[in-house]
Amino acid sequence: MKRFLTTRIPTPNIGLLYLRLTAAALLIYVHGLPKLLHFASELQQIDDPLHLGRGLTLGFALLAEIVCPLAIAVGWRTRLASVPILVLLLVSMFLVHPDWSIADGQFGWLLIITFGAIALAGPGHYSLDQHLAEPG
Repeated sequence: MKRFLTTRIPTPNIGLLYLRLTAAALLIYVHGLPKLLHFASELQQIDDPLHLGRGLTLGFALLAEIVCPLAIAVGWRTRLASVPILVLLLVSMFLVHPDWSIADGQFGWLLIITFGAIALAGPGHYSLDQHLAEPG
């Protein structure tokens, strides 16, 4: 056990990889895929709190819930890819569901915390950006 605890594992980078992969997978699975698979019905029922039109609102939601998490998962433009997700989540929490208690909206708040941490920390070593930045 002592050997396990003293082994030098690049823990922050492994932790960031784990955070990126699991958060992205969760967001895609719970929110993105259902919207994509049921596009027509989602288009009819999606809230449009900023009055941009349902098509543009759903398009932005798909960007934030499928394209951006995929970019985050591979570590490409991770901080930038976190921004649409955070915007969508904040609009959802403050404009679409302002009546929710913290308990009612805990999943949304946890996603805000998670993607906020990813935006602040960046992708870590195990990322496409890091791979592309390394010389030769």
